[in-house]
Amino acid sequence: MADPEKLTTIISTKGQVILPKTIRRQRCWDAGTRLLVEDTPDGVLLKSASVFARTRPEDVFASLPYSGAPKTTEDMEAGIVAEAKRRHARG
Repeated sequence: MADPEKLTTIISTKGQVILPKTIRRQRCWDAGTRLLVEDTPDGVLLKSASVFARTRPEDVFASLPYSGAPKTTEDMEAGIVAEAKRRHARG
């Protein structure tokens, strides 16, 4: 990457900033990439925004409710093997 001291840009009349190509390429920031903007004591920090909304475990634990006796590890492994065989036979 080029020397960060030498990378400069200009703010447009619309407040837009063009990031140098070397930075965009290194970060894989293509057109449409969402960035978080954070004001810090040292300047402005840009970070890639998460593609997915932040969730907590308690928000998703009950997404697949199950009623019945708890499954053992052996039951779960047998189910995985059975599904793998079914998918393999299907081609």
